[in-house]
Formats: sequence, structure tokens, C-alpha cells
Amino acid sequence: MKFLGINAIFHDPAAALVVDGEIVAAAEEERFSRRKHGKRPLAFSAWELPELAAAWCLREAGLSPEDIDAVAYSYDPSLVVQKPEGDWEDLRTRYAVRAPAFLSTALPGLDPGQVSYVPHHVAHAASAGLASRWTTPGRDCAVLVCDGRGENVSHLAGRYRDGELEVLATQELPHSLGLMYEDVTQHLGFLRSSDEYKVMAMASYGTPRHLDALREVIYTTGDGGFRVEPVDWGGYAKALRKGAPWTSDHADLAASVQARLEEVVLELARWLHERTGERRLALAGGVALNCVANTRLLDEGPFEEIWVQPAAGDSGTALGGALHLAHAYGEPAAPMTGTALGRGFTDEELGAWLDVARVPYTRPRDLAAAVAAELAADRIVAWFQGRSEYGPRALGHRSLLAHPGHARNTERLNDVKGREQFRPIAPMVLESRAAQIFGRGPVPSPYMLFVHDVRPDWAPRIPAVVHVDGTARIQTVSPGADPLMARVLSEFEARTGLPVVVNTSLNTAGRPMVDDPRDALECFGSSPVDVLALGPYLVRRGEVFAS
Repeated sequence: MKFLGINAIFHDPAAALVVDGEIVAAAEEERFSRRKHGKRPLAFSAWELPELAAAWCLREAGLSPEDIDAVAYSYDPSLVVQKPEGDWEDLRTRYAVRAPAFLSTALPGLDPGQVSYVPHHVAHAASAGLASRWTTPGRDCAVLVCDGRGENVSHLAGRYRDGELEVLATQELPHSLGLMYEDVTQHLGFLRSSDEYKVMAMASYGTPRHLDALREVIYTTGDGGFRVEPVDWGGYAKALRKGAPWTSDHADLAASVQARLEEVVLELARWLHERTGERRLALAGGVALNCVANTRLLDEGPFEEIWVQPAAGDSGTALGGALHLAHAYGEPAAPMTGTALGRGFTDEELGAWLDVARVPYTRPRDLAAAVAAELAADRIVAWFQGRSEYGPRALGHRSLLAHPGHARNTERLNDVKGREQFRPIAPMVLESRAAQIFGRGPVPSPYMLFVHDVRPDWAPRIPAVVHVDGTARIQTVSPGADPLMARVLSEFEARTGLPVVVNTSLNTAGRPMVDDPRDALECFGSSPVDVLALGPYLVRRGEVFAS
């Protein structure tokens, strides 16, 4: 059977396709529309339908809208407490009620009666629990969802048993860890529902000196829930305008909020473990993208294993909704084995784009060796290979690569991307070598969702990827999962002695990650990147501008 999942109610609109229990395709609308997080100048566009992503998912599988057995929409308007007519929530609910008609217009041939509403946090839970490798019969797990908000709650705790979700606790709005973190993000001059990771990065520069005060207003309630009382953030640090310089007061506020978030997530996980006795925990929701909190939860929490759904934010509810419906129709879900679920292009298609662009290019006999040589020569490489990633992390398909052994490359890459210099860049490392270089943190770690300590003898050798607190958010690479990137790493090590390269997303500030060849050529042409590896082809900046 064929199930289409749709997220189109808060941000990060996305579509996902599950066929006979297998995840066939999944993509965010921003990769097609080029509007980051699906946001337009008008706030109402947060309800943008992922019509381009959905149409692509169907084309990828060779299907038409008439072939779909059911559609999951990851928001249930019947759960929303009625609001006055014209109120923001009333308008959101009215939009969701009409979503089946909107979808049938966007995808002609789709029957509106096939659309089912899946509660937002149930979709989040399914995206983690049903996609994990644990939910085959006899291998169950606990599941914890924390984000900004759903229909009327901001949190879900439960467990999966043989694919069935048992909800044990939820937290009603307005109490929300995600919205609290969004408020601080905005207070510090960043974009809410977008730049929360900047607060996490800034926290490493501060001291959590307000932690005791925050414990008085952000606390768990002993029943699987929590409270977030109103907070005057201006009492801790002056509000910043976008781009304004920050001070130690702002870093201390970020550190305090980050520390309190970690403590509350730990307390919620301990309550869930006491109720379930499960050894394994699956995480989803925007808070699950906080890799520092994830690492502390693994270090200090009661669960032996933790799996974080790599598209843990709202885009992942498209996948979760489709998996939830598949299970409801009796189709057991196959585990999620990777994030390469987006668009891909043949070598012929990529070559045609280069010909249209009229840029000189070569096709080296050994691409991995050629790219490793460029990296060893301290050149920045834009790397465009295979299908694009589902979720917010660049994981070796749409990446910028660089030499980790030169400290200046942190500033250099942040300049290329046009982003704040306090933000770290991440290392990609051969899985077989990771434990020698990085401590504290799980290995393998293929999705950049945990932080690892950099071992003291290695930190001076790879300074570009060592954050101010001595950690790195690593991605491990194995030959089985990504043979081409594993060969690049091996060839780079042969030249430099370092089985590590810098990996950051292939985009510039404020723009979505590169997704198709036109995006890649535009990014290469408009930023100081030295080499573009587009499929099997290499484009060198010097040759382009000399021609």
C-alpha cells in the first residue's frame, strides 16, 4: 500500500512517501521553493503546502495521485480548543480543516476523502519510534517528543509495543520547552523557529550563573509533565537586535537556559524510564535536535540506547504521519537506514547542466583521490553527490568540505557561508577511527545529533572542528553506508595523516541547503569556494574565471 505524509501547519513543510512499509522518498518544500523553513514575508505562509515536494515524491516512485491509498496530515484540528473567530488559532484550524481540498487541488486526482488527520505529536512519535530499528516484534522502545507546540500540547511521553503507541503523559500549552527556547532565541537577536542552534553554540561561551533562578520557573511536576512560568528575559540580559554584538551577559543567559533545558529533559526521561522500564529511547521534536542535551541524556540518563530521528523537527512529521497510517493499515514499518531520501541526478543530467552553464570541467578517473588532493592543498570543496538529505543536517551529499588541520578554516568557512564566527563547524570521520580521536559520545554517530569530546592529543591536529568547549559534533562514515565519502576520507588520511574532514552544509546564510544542480552552480558562482564536485565532475574556480 502507498501512503503520503504531509506537514503543512507550523514550519518546515515537507512530504514523505511510504510504500509497502518502506520509506521511498522524503523532502522539505524549501529545497524546491528556495524559501528557508517554508517561510514567506507574511506569517500565514507558515501553512504552506509542500506541493512541489509531494509531487516529486510521487514522481520518484512512478506514481500518480490516484495511486495513493491514504494521506496523513500531521495536525488534527479536532483537538484544538475552540478560539474566537478570527483568532490566530481559529484561522490555523480553519486552514487545517480545508487542507484535504487544498491537497486535491495541488495534486489533481487525489481524493480528499483519503486524507486522515494524525495528531502532531503522534506523528513526531511515529517518526522516531516506528522508524527506529527497535520496533520489530519483541524489540520495543520508549519515545519522548518535545517541541514548541502541537494542537494543544508541547510534549508527549510514551512507548511502542509491537508498533502500537501507548501515550503515558503529555503537557498542555502554554507550557512548552520549545517555545521557551524560541523566546530566548528571539531575545538574543536571532530568528525564532529557525536559529535555536545558535543559542546552543553561544551557550559554550558562557557560565550558567542564572541556573538556580531558572529552576524556580522551569520545573517538572512529577507526573511526566513540566511548567514554564513567564520569564522576563530582559532581567538577565538586554534584548539584542539582529546582528548586534553580544556580551558575556548574553552568553551567560544562553548557557543558563541550555543547562536548564538539559536538566528538565533528563528529569522527563527518568520519569519515563521508571514508568516503562525500557532500555531504549527514541527522540523526536525540535528539542531533539539539541545535540548537547542529547549527549547529556545519554551520559547521565537511565536509557542504555538513544536513537534520534534525523529529521526530528516538524519536517519529520510528514514521515511519521505516513508511517503511523501504514501501521494502522497493517503494514509493518521498515527501519530508517539513512537520510538520502531526496532528489538525485544521473551523471548525464549533471553533465548537461555543466554544459548549459558553459563552465570548464573535468571528469577525473578517481574522484575520491582528486577531491582528497584538493582538500589536502587547503581548498574548499562544494560536494554534491547522490540523493539529498532529509532533515536539517548536511551528511555528505550536499556539503562544504575543508581541511580540519588549519584553525583559520573555521573563520574561512563562516565567511563563505556569511554566518556568525562563534558558531562551530563539524568533523566527518571514518567510523573505524572515531573512537581514537573522539571520546564521550556514541559511535557510530552518522547523523550529527550528539557531541563528542575531542581527545587532548588530537585537538591540536584538527583545530578547525574543535569548539570552544573542547567538543565536536561528529558524523561517522562507514564504507558500507557511504563508500565514496569513506574513500575520500581514506585518501585524505593518506595525504595528511588525518582521517577527518570539515563538513558543513552547502548553502549560504538565510538560504536553504543546495538541492539541485542549478542551486549548486549558483552557490559555487556566488561564494569563495575553490572546487565544485558535482557528481563525477570537478569544476575549479581558477579555470572558470580564466576561461
